Amino acid sequence: MATILKKGSSKKTLKTLIKKASSKRLVKKELDAHKYCGTVTFKEDALVLQKKWRDEWK
Repeated sequence: MATILKKGSSKKTLKTLIKKASSKRLVKKELDAHKYCGTVTFKEDALVLQKKWRDEWK
C-alpha cells in the first residue's frame, strides 16, 4: 500500500496518515517457523539434493 504525502499538508494530516500506516503493519501476523520444523522428509541425502538443485542453474 502506498501513502501519498502532498507538499503543504498539515501536521495533523501527516500524523493521521502515519498512524493508519503503522496500525495496519501491527495487525500482520508473523511466521511461526517452528510449526514446520521436521515436517518434510526426503528419500535422498540432504547434501546430495542441495548440490543437485544448485547445479540446475548452470
